[in-house]
Amino acid sequence: MLTSIKALPEQVKQYLIVTGNYWAFTLTDGALRMLVVLHFHQLGYTPLSIAMLFLFYEIFGVVTNLVGGYLGARLGLNKTMNIGLGLQVAALAMLLVPSSMLTLVWVMVAQGISGIAKDLNKMSAKSSIKMLVSSYKAGDKDKDIQQLYAWIAKLTGSKNALKGAGFFLGGALLSLFGFTLAIAIMAMALALVWMLSIFSLKQDLGKAKNKPKFSEIFSKSRSINILSAARMFLFSARDVWFVVALPLYLGSQFGWDHYSVGGFLALWVIAYGFVQTQAPRLTKKADGTAPGGREALLWVAMLAAIPALIALALMFNLSPQLSLLIGLMVFGAVFAVNSSLHSFLIVHYASDDGVSLDVGFYYMANAMGRLIGTVLSGYVYQVAGLEACLWISSVMLAMTAVISIYLPKN
Repeated sequence: MLTSIKALPEQVKQYLIVTGNYWAFTLTDGALRMLVVLHFHQLGYTPLSIAMLFLFYEIFGVVTNLVGGYLGARLGLNKTMNIGLGLQVAALAMLLVPSSMLTLVWVMVAQGISGIAKDLNKMSAKSSIKMLVSSYKAGDKDKDIQQLYAWIAKLTGSKNALKGAGFFLGGALLSLFGFTLAIAIMAMALALVWMLSIFSLKQDLGKAKNKPKFSEIFSKSRSINILSAARMFLFSARDVWFVVALPLYLGSQFGWDHYSVGGFLALWVIAYGFVQTQAPRLTKKADGTAPGGREALLWVAMLAAIPALIALALMFNLSPQLSLLIGLMVFGAVFAVNSSLHSFLIVHYASDDGVSLDVGFYYMANAMGRLIGTVLSGYVYQVAGLEACLWISSVMLAMTAVISIYLPKN
């Protein structure tokens, strides 16, 4: 097996290292979220207080993606990926203090550092793919673009599946070892991955030939600006009902315990990740070429109807539990295709030199969408309930569809 790996092209070996880093990070990210949720639930924190623990995580994601793309272009993606891994180890280490020091502010700061780490890691991984698809823009252009899409879909889908597995891992580690030892185990494992990555990734990966100025962090590409706006509304529409409102509703209205809610959402994320890996097959055009703006518009238009249909079912009391769960699964599948398609389009639209600038700007919009959705999810659910969150989600998706009209059709 080692001989087979050594015989692989250098670009493939680098892709495997990037993917391995991303997988290891994602497992700890999902596990850490579940550990924090379960541990602080046991300490008596309210669900909304627990949600606020992740506020800095989302806020710093906006800034990190914007600045991280600039750093990636100047320093190289190997450095930004390794900085992300190192910061995640530091965030985990912050939670190893005595329990008396685990205050709300301390944990929020640790989660903020984890948020910076996560977005540096994700931006670096997604940007690296364009640099590592060895035949991209060489030979058969349509075939090369499809290969890029397939690699992006596999990376994105596997990441989300592993994040769901991380939810299970966090719960298992907490049950077996307790909070402090569970955090220590993850910190040591990730520190080992970090050290291997430092010595394995190529030094010039993703570094721009022409050093960009800081003023260039904002994209000048019309296609990327339109896609970024669509992405912001797309993820706002998901998180406005999924992040806070849905878990609270499942517990308060259906009587699910905390572990049932966490287990169900973990399975949902795993299934979501699997569908993302299949997106290239589902969105491929009849002539076999890769999709463009026309397909992005079609898929988000389909998605926009689903939250509205769930809201109507709840309003008219049509088997609320069954309607919500079936609707959630359908929403997850269609949303996964939309997300994977967007992830491909941003890497395809991005310039070859300094790709991380364009990808970083795009994921800044993604983080902004998550932040808006998270805040609205808690507030709207508190004042108006889940149905209102679903209607807002449907309106945001309709706005995404309108924005998507202006994407390049091919």
